[in-house]
Amino acid sequence: MKKIILMGRVASGKTTLTQALRGEAIHYHKTQYIQHTDVVIDTPGEYAETQHLGRALALYSYEADVVGLLLSATEPYSLYPPCCTTACNRVVIGIVTHTDAPDGNPQRAENWLRLAGCRTIFHVNSLTGEGVKDILNFLREPGDPPVE
Repeated sequence: MKKIILMGRVASGKTTLTQALRGEAIHYHKTQYIQHTDVVIDTPGEYAETQHLGRALALYSYEADVVGLLLSATEPYSLYPPCCTTACNRVVIGIVTHTDAPDGNPQRAENWLRLAGCRTIFHVNSLTGEGVKDILNFLREPGDPPVE
């Protein structure tokens, strides 16, 4: 499988999605440092929110095949500037999280990710598993069995 690095603000759902992608039980865990697993690189939200720490994300993206930009459907604004994906030499996908939040707006989050340059967008709910298999199938390499 291709390796994905997950980037996004604090509480955007990166660690929960990491647990869901790995088939683990979902439990709250604050990511304090960049964590490598077999398929996922989980990053602290502070790295995406702080200019100097953001440079580390650029470096760690070279260890992944795919960059996943997460944006919660509950966000009042986008962390990602327009066309920012053009600065990356990896495939960049958008992942809308918290799609079932009553105060969320998944379509607005998707529009912001498209404005950032993401051509492929996934809507996920890591707690129910909605959209998780779609991401795993996207990460499949030739010869990998499909995720069902």
